[in-house]
This record gives sequence, structure tokens and C-alpha cells, in this order.
Amino acid sequence: MKIAIFTDTFHPDINGVARTLKHFTNYFEKQNITFKVFAPDSNSHSNEYISSHISRFKSRSLFFYPECRLAFPNLFRIKAELEAFSPDIIHVATPFNMGLCGIYLAKKLSIPLVGSYHTDFNYYLKFYNLQFLSKVLWKYMKWFHKPFKKLFVPSQETYTQLHRRGFTNLEIWPHGVDCQHFHPYYDKQSIREQRGITKKYLLTFVGRLAPEKDVKTLLDVAKELPAEVNEQVQWLVVGDGPLREELEANSPANMIFTGYLTGIELAEIYSASDLFVFPSPTETFGNVVIEALASGTPAITANSGGVKNIIQPGVTGYLCETGNAAEFADAILKLLENDSLLIQLGREGRDYALTQNWDTIFDHLLWHYQSAFEDPSIQKFA
Repeated sequence: MKIAIFTDTFHPDINGVARTLKHFTNYFEKQNITFKVFAPDSNSHSNEYISSHISRFKSRSLFFYPECRLAFPNLFRIKAELEAFSPDIIHVATPFNMGLCGIYLAKKLSIPLVGSYHTDFNYYLKFYNLQFLSKVLWKYMKWFHKPFKKLFVPSQETYTQLHRRGFTNLEIWPHGVDCQHFHPYYDKQSIREQRGITKKYLLTFVGRLAPEKDVKTLLDVAKELPAEVNEQVQWLVVGDGPLREELEANSPANMIFTGYLTGIELAEIYSASDLFVFPSPTETFGNVVIEALASGTPAITANSGGVKNIIQPGVTGYLCETGNAAEFADAILKLLENDSLLIQLGREGRDYALTQNWDTIFDHLLWHYQSAFEDPSIQKFA
């Protein structure tokens, strides 16, 4: 099987789509599956990951989302590379320029086409005061995804939302987690000392510091906790984005901002944390949530989006009304005041994460690929 992936973000970009696709290509390499990725150049550490499997194109940062890139692909070059590669299937992961190239060439060269839906852009509009664009956005998204023989979505919540909107050929493609990398067994005391954590409890957020993550609610939650509890709490905010400067200026004294962390550094933070607090309502899945659970850290999240399908209330964490700082604070207090419950939820979260194995998930996805490109109604190019 030869697989071509068209995406507007890829490793070493730091976002859920790029990280998921990197897990996928790692799986291809382990299984000796031939693949080629067509993606923009990266805005960070561009020389960190160079591979003959990746074809990069010039790009610029999106003005409202600098971590993502708008590619300027050379269609003639892509067509030549694609014909030389001769893939069995094309997978389009994003609805921007690279994705449009993938759709066009799949049709022109009669290559079976599938896609995946990772981001709830419609929900983003609310946080940028652009709700008036909702109807136009949905019209475009339906048009963009219509040619796919299969459209993979990361959660039941996203499946339901798109089905109601009239999207077809939907299949659930849940995301997994590397439980050998994210685990509870790092040296927590050493990590706390390295980070200067002296408080009894460590509460952590990981994500982009942007409006769609509802990070301002995070500040409200921190300020909502009683003074005697706040004296025992240290907040660690891992990530970066357009709101970082404003958040730091208005944050309480017990909140530390680290910027982006990856690899072992990130895994250690999850492991050393007592609670993971994540108010974002816009997630189609919530990779950071399942990473926290794999690390034995219960999660308190917004009762919205794909995280609803990860968190079992009272078992692996709690779900709170979006933007309701008081409800988030109550859930935090419930666990900080009950050590045995905190430990129990951490164990349950780890047990759940162990069932979400990437290889098993990718095996199932390849089965869907097989059924797509073996469709006798599709004739591949010669």
C-alpha cells in the first residue's frame, strides 16, 4: 500500500493535527508502509525533521493563527511527484491550500480519496466575533469534504455534529496515546524541584493560549478558589499564543507560564501534576486530555466537544459547564479535599488510556483505506 497525505500542518508544528499525523507516519515506518507527505514548510525548527518522505512548500503564517501556515504549493511539481510515487490512496487532513491540491489531483489522476476532520472552525468563530461567517463556513466545509469516500472524525460528538449538518461517509477515527511515553512513573519530586514547585498541589493546563481555548476562564477558576486553598496550589500553564502576554499580566502570583514544552519535558509535567484543568470547549477530540489521563492525572474539562467522549464523570475526572469558573473550582476542591478519590481517578484514567493504543487504531484505519481503494468503480491512473 502506498499512501499520500496532504496537510497544511505537520511535525515539528505543535498542534493536535501535526502530532496525530506524526504518530501515523511513525506507524507507517514501523509497518514498512510506503508514504509521502505534502505539507508547508514549518515556522519552527525547520531543519529539525527532514525526510525523503516529506515534500515541503513555501508558506506564510496565518495572521490570526501564527502557529499554522498557509502554503503556496506548486501544483505542477506536486503532480509530477504524485505520478512518480503512484499512491493507492490520498488522505487529505486539512481544508486549506494543500488539502485543495490533494482533492484536485485525486480527481484528475483517479486516485481514491479519503479525509479527516480535526478542527471545529465553526466554534472558533464565536471566540473571534465572526459568527456572521458561520453559514459561509459550513457551506465551504460541506463542499470541501463531499468528494471523500470516507471522512474520518475523532469522536462520537464530532460524528453527531457533522451528521446533523448533512455530511456523509463518516467514520469514527479515535486518537490514541503513547502510554510508554506518557506515564505516572517519572520522578515527581525531582521534576518539582527543577520547576521550583514548592506548593502541595500542582494544577496544569496544556494548550494554545488563544481565545478558542477559553483560557480566560482558567484565570477566573484560579481566582475562584478560596484563599486558603490557593496558598497550597501552584498553577503551571504550558503553551504559547496570542493571549500569553495578557494572561501573564493578569494572572495570580501562583501561576507560572512555561511556553511550549514537548517530549520528555511535557510528559514529566503531566506526571508530576495532581490535576489537569482544561476549559477549552472547541476540541474535536482533546489529545492533551488523554495524555494527562495516561500520566495518571485526573482531568477537569469543559462539557463540550470531543473531550465529553474521553472523560467519565466521577471516574476519570469531571465535566463542567463551559465558562463556568465556579463549577470548575468546585470540581477542583472536591478532589483536592479527598486524596483517596484523587488517587482513584488517576488510576482509572491510566487504565482507560491503556486501552487507547495507537497501533490498534491505525490498523483499523488501514482496513478502511483498503475498502476505499479496492472499490472496483475506481480506476487508478496508469
